[in-house]
Amino acid sequence: MILSGKEIQRHIGREIIIEPYNPAQLNPNSYNLTIHNELMVYDDAVLDMRKPNKASIITIPEHGLLLQPGKLYLGRTAEYTKTDGFVPMLEGRSSVGRLGMCIHATAGFGDVGFAGYWTLEIFVVQPLIIYPGVEVCQIYYHTLDGDYDPYTSGKYQNNQGIQPSLMYRDFERSAE
Repeated sequence: MILSGKEIQRHIGREIIIEPYNPAQLNPNSYNLTIHNELMVYDDAVLDMRKPNKASIITIPEHGLLLQPGKLYLGRTAEYTKTDGFVPMLEGRSSVGRLGMCIHATAGFGDVGFAGYWTLEIFVVQPLIIYPGVEVCQIYYHTLDGDYDPYTSGKYQNNQGIQPSLMYRDFERSAE
């Protein structure tokens, strides 16, 4: 089951942490999250799953930044979230999707116990100017049935910024 907005509100500050929290961003069954003012782009045209891929940070100026199709941009939410006892999920807002902007390629599913900023895997289907601080996605919460072990992976837990792929660590583990 998905939590209603009122139920999300009841759990804020306990099982659900959103910082900063703004009641105006609460929806009937989700909460809008905003995009931070930085993006990360990979420097090489060809990426390799087995190694760290070099990347650069670019700033989204207040007057906007033009995103181009055919390029992956990694962003992050301005809000830090932490969830205990619920499964957090992230989706793009329909208004953003109607402009041809996708905010996650595959990683909209969160783990119970995740704490950190959400990395956004952004791509656009046509050129689009974006701005910092815009509500681009929404987080919603599923109830969890049964016993569980909370997410504790060192790869992305408690991140402090945009996270590039750390998949190369999976190859390192399998070599041990």
